[in-house]
Amino acid sequence: MPPVLNYPGVYIEELPSAVHTITGVATSIAAFVGTAPQGSVIKAVLVQSWMDFAREFGGLVSTSYLGYAVNQFFGNGGQQAYIVRLVGTGFKSASATVGGLQLFANSPGLWADGLQVAVTPTSGGFTLEVQDSSGNVLETFLNLTATSAIAVIDNDSQYVTFVNPTLNPPAAPPSITVPGAAATGTLAGGNDGSPLMPKDGINGNGDFESALNTSGTATNGVVYGIHLLDQVDIFNLLCVPGEADETTIPLLENYCQTERAFYIVDCPQTATVANLGTGPIGAAGTALAGSNNDHGAYYFPWVQAPDPLANNRPRLFPPSGFVAGIYAETDAGRGVWKAPAGINASLNGVMGLQYVLTDLNNGTLNPQAVNCLRQFRVYGNVVWGARTLQGADAFGSQWKYVPIRRLALYLESSLYEGTQWVVFEPNDETLWGQIRLNVGSFMQGLFLQGAFQGTTPQQAYFVKCDSENNPQASIDQGIVNILVGFAPLYPAEFVVIQIQQMAGQ
Repeated sequence: MPPVLNYPGVYIEELPSAVHTITGVATSIAAFVGTAPQGSVIKAVLVQSWMDFAREFGGLVSTSYLGYAVNQFFGNGGQQAYIVRLVGTGFKSASATVGGLQLFANSPGLWADGLQVAVTPTSGGFTLEVQDSSGNVLETFLNLTATSAIAVIDNDSQYVTFVNPTLNPPAAPPSITVPGAAATGTLAGGNDGSPLMPKDGINGNGDFESALNTSGTATNGVVYGIHLLDQVDIFNLLCVPGEADETTIPLLENYCQTERAFYIVDCPQTATVANLGTGPIGAAGTALAGSNNDHGAYYFPWVQAPDPLANNRPRLFPPSGFVAGIYAETDAGRGVWKAPAGINASLNGVMGLQYVLTDLNNGTLNPQAVNCLRQFRVYGNVVWGARTLQGADAFGSQWKYVPIRRLALYLESSLYEGTQWVVFEPNDETLWGQIRLNVGSFMQGLFLQGAFQGTTPQQAYFVKCDSENNPQASIDQGIVNILVGFAPLYPAEFVVIQIQQMAGQ
């Protein structure tokens, strides 16, 4: 508000700035989907280390690739991941009634059967203790009251809860009464649900694909599966370790398009150079399809790595966990516009590859948009391809390369988040100038980091928002049009060295 000028002198007035800084969004938050022995089934859970995952979801199990892939992601440079746990039909949380208190394991599964809960009355309240099946104390909560117990236990306990954890939204917290005498109970009745195995061409039965729930269908009012990621603010990379079904992969690509994310696709374990010669295939040996396949990239072959559950003997794993970590490491070190491939994109924690590919093999697969993992004598095992599933030479797509597609997704998400202030502002030349200023500043920052082609800003990008692309007809409809162009950097996929013998003098 301008000051009231009622005496001679100097007046200070603060004016609003036209600057609305646009901050780039994250680029390498991964989402992993699969089965685990414990953990929430009604929300995607953020983990920021392997220890976080082991604590929340029970670590490694030989029947699921999920834990291994998450471990490989963090081991290769990953920093943040959302975990979606899938469960089969019949899953249930263990429960027990102890001293009149109805308690549940905080996630469904057999993992909690045998846990013991002991309650002991105290002056004005009670103590609750969680023990393992041998009586060793896992956690203790002192001085609980009828009003504080639910909040304390549900928020702080790693094992038990007062609210059934399989309901979404959760049921209302129960009213509890302080136990009148000491009591002990044992959790029982947990169920992992029916086994889930993806269609991998070997032993999968399709139940895993049903649990993915790509359609977003509700079961008893609850939506399980991949659509739990709808509740997440942002994720950039999607990994479904071991998923190779031809009909499911396009659906996951479609989902990534709606979420402005990128899908790292595993080849089936049965894939070979011969059956990939005409392009990416699924577990049944038929070609992949899908109109949004520029939102995914396909990697071959599987990776041989030590299995901690088998005395570190070699085992084959799908490549997506390793590759997602390489994406994250490259983004942090060079930027999303750098291809996550090359001699610096080496795989950590591996013993070898399912197949050792030659240049001739690579030359057959690369033009078909199959990204190869290669073994080189000096550099070890590296990612040696950076094409999207729309990157086959025959397509001639503008989204041929992974870094170009991901840079565009980064720009879209950043500008979407950074221009929310524009909504409901007066749609005139003043607004257009502010938009050009703020979007231009964001693009200039990327140009200075080397994200675009060109030696000048004019060659690298443009921002257009003026009367030419905002005619009166658009203004009358409440529309403001912003056109942003950028010149992407293309990776140097082929290096040609010409050698010529000089004529003698």
